[in-house]
Amino acid sequence: MSAEFELRCPISPDLGYIRDLVELHGRHHGLSGERLEDLVVAVNEAVTNVLDHGGRAGVVTARVHEHGITVEISDVGGRLTPEHLKAAHVDPTGSRGFGLWIIQHLCDQVTLEQTDLGSVLGLHFHSTPAPTDRQRRRAAREPESRHATP
Repeated sequence: MSAEFELRCPISPDLGYIRDLVELHGRHHGLSGERLEDLVVAVNEAVTNVLDHGGRAGVVTARVHEHGITVEISDVGGRLTPEHLKAAHVDPTGSRGFGLWIIQHLCDQVTLEQTDLGSVLGLHFHSTPAPTDRQRRRAAREPESRHATP
């Protein structure tokens, strides 16, 4: 039986350090390319939200499980609600406020739990992700008979 590595990192303004740790963890557990970038960007956005809108303190915890990788971002402020997640959208006239929208579009699943210690945002990346909208559009443009023999 092999022991699995769990990443635990306190939230701090040093976003570069947190991104590097998350990238190493994701790469070590098989993520690469766009999938790895999506993980790093989603975690960066979630941590930025804790620093800018939450309690400014918490913990990033990343775990690997049989279905993929889950990163939990705990916020001692605990201000994030399900309504915030539902209302997340892109305002083309704004220069900020895209974080929750980005997170929900990069992750396979996003969960939110309220605890006595604050809120915990779960970012879930499955081992075999469902095709993205971009991948579905690309596949729809490719001719189906490309490999067919005449």
